[in-house]
Amino acid sequence: MLGEGIVKGLAETARNFFGSYAEKDRLTTVQFPEERLPQAEAARVFPFLVYDTDDMEKGLRCVACKICEVECPPKCITIEKSTEKKPDFTGKPQFFPEKFEIDVSVCMSCQICVEVCPFEAIKMDTAFELSTDDRFGGLHWPKERLAKPNEYYHQIHPMEAAAVDEQLAEKKAKAEEKHVPAAAQAEGAAAR
Repeated sequence: MLGEGIVKGLAETARNFFGSYAEKDRLTTVQFPEERLPQAEAARVFPFLVYDTDDMEKGLRCVACKICEVECPPKCITIEKSTEKKPDFTGKPQFFPEKFEIDVSVCMSCQICVEVCPFEAIKMDTAFELSTDDRFGGLHWPKERLAKPNEYYHQIHPMEAAAVDEQLAEKKAKAEEKHVPAAAQAEGAAAR
């Protein structure tokens, strides 16, 4: 029959059109600021820094290794390493970033910084309503704006965050096992 494909296409369009009124899950649009679709766990906007304790300065996972700064294709990350060290989550003294800044006007949200970070310190955020009326200062985000607690990371990426926490707990346990035998040997030597 001539035009059979056109009739099938029109029938499919009509079925989808009327079906979207009958079934709520087939509705393709929402009334955006009042209604919001849930964010997908794989969504990514701009990077943020993760910290573990209540104090951002003490619990920041970043050790200023500058790998993310080197690997960033648009070169939007700027890091200045501190001169003194602080203990990391395993107790090992590490440097920390005195200054960590991202120019979000240049960032292309490629997630390369997240992939290359060996300390699981930088992750991708899902917040997308970031407009501001500040033309100049609002585009360079300092460490204080980038730092968010591990609980926030668990809210936006629950499966990934659980896997990362498990991995970090294993590393911490291995580090503590190495320190315990050395401390036991020192106590045994002191007892002799």
